[in-house]
Amino acid sequence: MKNQDFTTTILVDQTAQQAFNAIINVRGWWSENIQGSTDKLNSEFAYGFKDVHRCRIKVIELIPAQKVVWHVMDNYFNFTEDKSEWKDTKIIFDIAEKEGKTEIRFTHQGLVPAYECYQICHDAWTGYIQKSLKNLIATGKGAPNPKEVETEA
Repeated sequence: MKNQDFTTTILVDQTAQQAFNAIINVRGWWSENIQGSTDKLNSEFAYGFKDVHRCRIKVIELIPAQKVVWHVMDNYFNFTEDKSEWKDTKIIFDIAEKEGKTEIRFTHQGLVPAYECYQICHDAWTGYIQKSLKNLIATGKGAPNPKEVETEA
């Protein structure tokens, strides 16, 4: 059976090490609302977007200029019936130099078309990787979700 995990690939002119450095700068391309360390092996961080999405992620593999792997330990979407979506999935960044350029292959292993969130997550990851991360690598400026301001109820 064909692999149905979500995958998207970008190609940049920068080095594999520059790509790696941008990937682990998660606040620079995904969200400024990241809590915790994203650049140390076995560290954990939390992502949150309004009351829509929250997750806890552990950095399980870091190979400079080659690979970054995260394990999604816990996840919450306010728009899915199935509360197990994303839990125990892996988010993988494979980095390789190819013909003078650097290829980053992003795979969310376990994010498959059968998931309720698949289309929304597909579109979100595509934007974060194809635009925000690619721009962070190429120009030093990504387009992460801005820091949310806490308001008093």
